[in-house]
Amino acid sequence: MLAIIGGTGLTELANLTITHRHDATTPLGNASCGVIQGTLDGSPMLFLPRHGVTHSIPPHRINYRANLWALQQAGATRIVSLNAVGAIDPFLKPGSLMLPDQLIDYTSGRDATFFDGDFKPLEHIEFSQPYDETLRHALCLASEQAGIGLEEGGTYACTQGPRLETAAEIARIAMEGCRVVGMTGMPEASLARELAIPYACLALVVNPAAGVVDETIPMDRIQAALSLAAQRAERVIVSLSQQAL
Repeated sequence: MLAIIGGTGLTELANLTITHRHDATTPLGNASCGVIQGTLDGSPMLFLPRHGVTHSIPPHRINYRANLWALQQAGATRIVSLNAVGAIDPFLKPGSLMLPDQLIDYTSGRDATFFDGDFKPLEHIEFSQPYDETLRHALCLASEQAGIGLEEGGTYACTQGPRLETAAEIARIAMEGCRVVGMTGMPEASLARELAIPYACLALVVNPAAGVVDETIPMDRIQAALSLAAQRAERVIVSLSQQAL
């Protein structure tokens, strides 16, 4: 079953017909909320807003382990993560969608593994390619079928948050090869790999990152870009869900 993790601006899927709400309790504490189960254009789907239904949980306090465990318990067989990002690459315009193929983790202090020696015995996972290639290909095809442009490829930088980055930090991250920056891509991706659930990130570009342009972007323009990107992402998800029929 396809599962969607919704980020900033996507605390719900507008056309999802809800059939069941799972309990938020897991052996690792509470998930951000109970996994929402339903159908989207006739296709079964799971949905979990990572910041909670009221968007109140900051990036560094999300219980990522509980969220991924809850999705597994609910029957997720592949996961698409929707992440609002800032564009480091000036080619990426606000409102556009980007499909990263690599990531760099700049976070600290997050519970980042099930294999911590307590919950599960120590195990090392292979993570050279952090996103599932089959699922990425399916997203590319879904975007084509939906008539939505999708920038394919590039590295996602995951920073700690909730503050935004300094211009110097973005300059450093750019030199290290990243095209977009967000705050929630890790440890989601590695936790999904530990559970052997195919996982891909669909990044929603909402603003230029710090220092990329010589102006301060007002919040209303960021909200407009987020709304546009979210509408496009939902159309891609609808198209993707039909591939499973």
